Amino acid sequence: MFLLRGRKDGVRFHAATLEAARQSFWVVAVCAPLFLLARLLAQPAEAVTGRFLTAEIFGFIASWPAYALASLVLCRVVNRQTLWPRLISVWNWTNLAQYVLMVGLLVVGLLQPPAWILEGSSLVVIGYVLWLQWFAARAALEVDGLQAAAFVMLDLIVSLLLSGVVADLS
Repeated sequence: MFLLRGRKDGVRFHAATLEAARQSFWVVAVCAPLFLLARLLAQPAEAVTGRFLTAEIFGFIASWPAYALASLVLCRVVNRQTLWPRLISVWNWTNLAQYVLMVGLLVVGLLQPPAWILEGSSLVVIGYVLWLQWFAARAALEVDGLQAAAFVMLDLIVSLLLSGVVADLS
């Protein structure tokens, strides 16, 4: 919760060990239903097919190790590879916050508020999620803001690449 509020001391709950990083991947099991719910809420009912669900599930599963491995390479570039396990642990937890917010935003959309409320809420959620990833990377790796932004960009690139693959498969 500390990191979610912008407090650097929140990283103290995340050890820089491979065991801590490995254990943090249990969050995937919590995020998976949230992800599927979000994808189902965002699609028209007729677009939800077995092929669509299969592609989405495989894309979700592939995204977690894809970013983890890509971030290890970037950690080596910025000479923070010893802190990489802590980054992964923190990143996994920030993903949980991201999925909770995404589902919440989609539920607000189902209530059909005025467009300005939904658009404003979307901007706030997207801004907060990007800031949270940036702040978490900065705190976990003890890097400057520009280097932390590189980790956020890496996450976005991995996500966009996998989204493209999933779109082609579904």
